[in-house]
Amino acid sequence: MTNSEQKTRNDGRQPLDLRPVNMICGFTKYAEGSVLIEAGQTRVLCTASIEDKVPPFLKGKGVGWVTAEYAMLPRATQNRTSREIGRGGPSGRTHEIQRLIGRSLRSVVDMSALGERTLTVDCDVIQADGGTRTASITGGFVALALALEKLFDGGKITRPVLRDFIAAVSVGIVGERALLDLDYVEDSAAEVDMNVVRTGDGRFVEIQGTAETEPFSRQQMNELIAAAELGVDGLIAIQTQTLVQALGRKELRVMLAPDSRTKINWKESAS
Repeated sequence: MTNSEQKTRNDGRQPLDLRPVNMICGFTKYAEGSVLIEAGQTRVLCTASIEDKVPPFLKGKGVGWVTAEYAMLPRATQNRTSREIGRGGPSGRTHEIQRLIGRSLRSVVDMSALGERTLTVDCDVIQADGGTRTASITGGFVALALALEKLFDGGKITRPVLRDFIAAVSVGIVGERALLDLDYVEDSAAEVDMNVVRTGDGRFVEIQGTAETEPFSRQQMNELIAAAELGVDGLIAIQTQTLVQALGRKELRVMLAPDSRTKINWKESAS
């Protein structure tokens, strides 16, 4: 069992505190949706772009596609990292992360309501201090929502596309304590590291948990997931507030009402 005593962390937080989170919408001029997300010292620029085409396997199916790309600036880290283009292309880590972001965002999108168009969310890490993939999902959703609202304003979509909010956060066991939202120092020292992606209604999209040293128990896993749920709830509240301020209204026109949400399998629609 982890030690849950309320001892402050190196940045003054309690074990179950998020880092300060801020989102700046409209950070870039040309993207249909853009947001700079700041989670502590981690900063990720998320832009959503719309193209009136779909991948070949979806042509003529009447459904759209959501995908993501992820990259880090060379000096996003303490020491410069060469650009991946100069190293033969994206690394295995980069492929893994951008697939995670894409899967997560697709889980809350009704592809048939999107129509035959592709929405690409680019997540570029400006500064990395832990949790870049989770910040990319959380900020990427806001950029996605802003782009869809712009499509709705232009009359290109006529019914809600989003089925729910989605956000992600890291948790871990550090010094036998369950901690929420790890920074780089904590992540490097973690005995267990976990990333949790969850929707607003409490359903999980992905749980990535790894024992870096000692294997963890079911009880510890439950404790970490409970901590992550607190974090996701807080992040979705920030997403909601950010979108209300950016759009100047309380409702997202592209969000389905909770009582109208049904199970959707985009693979069936594309078959």
